[in-house]
Amino acid sequence: MMDHLANTEINSQRIAAVENCFGASGQPLALPGRVLLGEGILTKECRKKPKPRIFFLFNDILVYGSIILNKRKYNSQHIIPLEDVTLETLPDTLQMKNRWMIKTSKKSFVVSAASLTERKEWISHLEECIKHLLSKTGRQPCREPAAPWIPDKATDICMRCTHTKFSTLTRRHHCRKCGFVVCADCSRQRFLMPRLSPKPLRVCNLCYRQLLAEKKKEAEADRRQTEPVPCAVQGYEPSSGDDSDKSDDDKAEQWPADTEFYTSQVSWSSFHS
Repeated sequence: MMDHLANTEINSQRIAAVENCFGASGQPLALPGRVLLGEGILTKECRKKPKPRIFFLFNDILVYGSIILNKRKYNSQHIIPLEDVTLETLPDTLQMKNRWMIKTSKKSFVVSAASLTERKEWISHLEECIKHLLSKTGRQPCREPAAPWIPDKATDICMRCTHTKFSTLTRRHHCRKCGFVVCADCSRQRFLMPRLSPKPLRVCNLCYRQLLAEKKKEAEADRRQTEPVPCAVQGYEPSSGDDSDKSDDDKAEQWPADTEFYTSQVSWSSFHS
């Protein structure tokens, strides 16, 4: 079906209509071989509260944005390459049903459909496009997706120190590494994570220590690889030819207290220590 629609007039008209709805704030979407396969409104679990968003599924990208006037005007356009997407179905909560997570290396978030059938159709079409793209490009699926942000209303206290209560004056913050809701004292550090942003991002104290340890370990491994190999025979220098000895390592509602947000089998309260 994708090959059949690729260069048809009806496909071009559909893509042009989507571009027109986003107006000057959106990026051009028409490319040779790009096909618009479907669209629909899904509920995206945002930081403050769930919000409806328009989603457009192409054969190589997923586009979504905020709804100003349905079928007429959208803004806040986001474009996600499908090669970077992995999916995970999630259990229902009291507030949201038919949920699944869209995971990428830069951002992961939860959406829900109006019905179980609609969720199955979305996931089926997404997985088919992703499989087709990966087989075409030879790329591997995303192995280190970004952590989704826990919604603000999931907790009234810091998820790290577990004693700071949030209020109008005590703001909630999110760790960009683990996605936990944390207080200012537990997230004063910044760390450069090039996969997410060219600028250092806010991280909680625990993730900061872990990231520092990982960085130190990587630096130590690099140092060992660049050290000259000790020679048993005086005056003999190791060959600088092709026979390398390099290591193979180069390769607004209250949430119930027992809500299982995503897939972790460990209570968040056990992570603070």
